[in-house]
Amino acid sequence: MKKFTLAVRYVLASLFVALALALVFSMVGSANAVTNGEPDAGHHPYVGLAVFDVLDEDGNQVPSHRCSAALLSPTVVLTAGHCTDGTVAARVWFDEVVQGNPEYPFSGATSYDGIAYTYPGFCIGCGNGLPGFAAGDVGIIVLSEPVPTNVVSEYAILPEEGLVDTLKNKTPIDFVGYGVQFQAQIPGNQLPQPPPFYRWTGPRQRMFAPSELVSGNFVHSDEFLRLAMNPGGGSGGTCFGDSGGPDLLGDTDIVLGVNSYVTNVNCAGVGYSFRIDTSEVLAWINTFL
Repeated sequence: MKKFTLAVRYVLASLFVALALALVFSMVGSANAVTNGEPDAGHHPYVGLAVFDVLDEDGNQVPSHRCSAALLSPTVVLTAGHCTDGTVAARVWFDEVVQGNPEYPFSGATSYDGIAYTYPGFCIGCGNGLPGFAAGDVGIIVLSEPVPTNVVSEYAILPEEGLVDTLKNKTPIDFVGYGVQFQAQIPGNQLPQPPPFYRWTGPRQRMFAPSELVSGNFVHSDEFLRLAMNPGGGSGGTCFGDSGGPDLLGDTDIVLGVNSYVTNVNCAGVGYSFRIDTSEVLAWINTFL
């Protein structure tokens, strides 16, 4: 099997805040392209691309950012809290490739409208360093109409409580998402500001990549998964736009966590995902099902 690196999320200043700025100014590196992911080819039809609306300074509803997400039932979609926080509406697509600019129209022939909810324990910057980026980083979108079974006929599956704690190091993990896939070769003097996030690009396509769990105790291991993002070592990765996408137990539809953050702008090394297998988080999610 060839090496894969996927994509996590389109970072916005309102979401990454100081963390993003620190990474921008301290970790900008080579623009070499990351290894492309593999097109999902219909294997995970319940994974969708979500676009969120916010209110602008004049009170108008406008598109703000996009993330990945997973359908748990015909009307309930799982994503990250930093995707849903502060939003007033959302739209979700389940096409293999979302054509054109997914922010428009506000409703489309293949999109489904909904309202986003954020886990009550969510908080950006509630701790020191990277592990403090986003506590309680899980969100839900409730769609105003069910996704037809001829569009999605199977759903992501919630885990049993405490499942992550039973998994061994290097347990296979599957990434699926719509994030960016490679860095464009743009001369530094032509790079749009602020760099480097606008350098990342690629089609809005559902992609798959295999990875591995990096188990062991670390700061906030009771809340987060630590996942390998090492193309050279045979594992896949996530990048901007994959936030909120599901981290699946290998070769299953069981969601262990949702993509939360990466540790550098090259989307390499390790990534962190918020666990959904805790009793409190499962209980909250189940209030929508």
